[in-house]
Amino acid sequence: MKGLLLVCVSLLTLLACQSTPKPIEEYTLARAAIESARAVQAPRHSPGYWHQADEAYRLGRLSFKDRDYNRAREEFIRARAAAEKAENSARLIRQKTGDVL
Repeated sequence: MKGLLLVCVSLLTLLACQSTPKPIEEYTLARAAIESARAVQAPRHSPGYWHQADEAYRLGRLSFKDRDYNRAREEFIRARAAAEKAENSARLIRQKTGDVL
């Protein structure tokens, strides 16, 4: 009986120690999207989406540093989506104005 209790306690301890995996892929994709948006001058041509992307990326990095991986994952996903919108918007604006891409 004591052996079964010991196994159950050990199993519960192991399960309690299990943590959320680091959102490395989301971090990388968000950073790539931010860099792509910056390359087409999104801060200048699409400041609204750029601000959303930059702020979400900043919060994601802070959460990642604090090991709050669930929140970091959410922020990186938001940052990627906003950065992609900023990039697309900036490209469209630049194309309409005849600015060289």
